[in-house]
Amino acid sequence: MIKRISSGGEFEAKIGYCRAVIAGGFVHVAGTVGQGDDVVAQCKSALEIIGAALEDAGASFADAVRVNYYLPDRAEFEPCWPVLAQAFGDNPPAATMIECGLIDPKFRIEIEVTALAPG
Repeated sequence: MIKRISSGGEFEAKIGYCRAVIAGGFVHVAGTVGQGDDVVAQCKSALEIIGAALEDAGASFADAVRVNYYLPDRAEFEPCWPVLAQAFGDNPPAATMIECGLIDPKFRIEIEVTALAPG
């Protein structure tokens, strides 16, 4: 069984994707960018959106098993570390950081999460 969760974000309808999909015992949260003037603000905002999607799926950051971070400038990753450590707390997932271009130059970080689905 597959359940799709939409957050109503502007790109979901334009591109054709969901914020999250529950399938195969996992919650797959799409790459998520946030709002703000700098990478830390955008990181916090993206985590809020991800947290809401996980909650809609009946999960939380404690259920995360994998996280991927995408940044156009890897030097901007370290300022996000305290925010990320706080979000994942005592349940850190496996993680990867990739330096790459994002959909719009105003975005400084995109975060993708996979978590265990409630079951």
